[in-house]
Amino acid sequence: MPTLLALPDNRQFETLPGETILAADLRQGIAHVHACGGNARCSTCRVVVLAGLEHLAPRNEREQVLAAHIHLPDTVRLACQTTLTGGSVEFRRPVIDELDVQLTRQEFTRADQRLGEEKRLAVLFSDIEDYTVFAEALPAYDVVHVLNRYFQLMSEVVRAHRGRIIDYIGDGLMVVFGLEDEATAAADALAAARGMLQAVEQLNPYLRKMYCRSFRVRIGVHYGEVVVGDLGGAELRKLAVIGDTVNVAARIEAANKDCGTVLLVSQAVVDELGDDLRVRQAFLTPLKGKKGMHHLYEVELST
Repeated sequence: MPTLLALPDNRQFETLPGETILAADLRQGIAHVHACGGNARCSTCRVVVLAGLEHLAPRNEREQVLAAHIHLPDTVRLACQTTLTGGSVEFRRPVIDELDVQLTRQEFTRADQRLGEEKRLAVLFSDIEDYTVFAEALPAYDVVHVLNRYFQLMSEVVRAHRGRIIDYIGDGLMVVFGLEDEATAAADALAAARGMLQAVEQLNPYLRKMYCRSFRVRIGVHYGEVVVGDLGGAELRKLAVIGDTVNVAARIEAANKDCGTVLLVSQAVVDELGDDLRVRQAFLTPLKGKKGMHHLYEVELST
């Protein structure tokens, strides 16, 4: 007989022929949340499959519709619709109390909501060099005006290279590439980085004319595994990208200051792009908050 190992309940038991995971749990007295009554109209009964995914029947039509609506990864299944074909399956219930139910209901407020999803993306951080000195020389209104003009130019470049701005951090940007096509993530990030630097050079004549000042931008790019999902409470919920890849990308951008460069990339970016990437020079350097030494590369600004 097919068997289930349910977590966090730590209960193992057999299922009946044609019985869904939800029905099996309820039969065993497990308080498995199912806000819509098990009719695939919510995701509160979902389970994260930890082992034995190959022993589950394919998604039926009702589950497919909901999975597509909220971007459920393959390892997350609706317990009310999923049956076993044999073997043993281990799963975890992520929705266990009323607050969990409230949070899962929020996922249906927008059609483009994303749950936690592992992806391999390129992450780019940019920062204006000596921004504080620049900002202190201008009236507050002008600072906001200049930043808005700068961010508008950067967003146009990012969109043109299939990227997405995830966050504005003061004068800095966090951008990701590969959300829709992971295969081109690193190449798109490099092309965007070059485009951003070129856009700043086009902005500088305006800044010199208006304020007798100009600035440079420093950029760091890393490539690797991240988790993508919508984070926040009911009042503010936005797409976030989290993971060590993000932390390393931010440290790479900061390393430009010590290396005297404006565009640095990681070993992972070099490995991904191979001969398509032209490198000026290499550095072996520590990164703040990270262990060991890291290979970083200054790349050619022109293609």
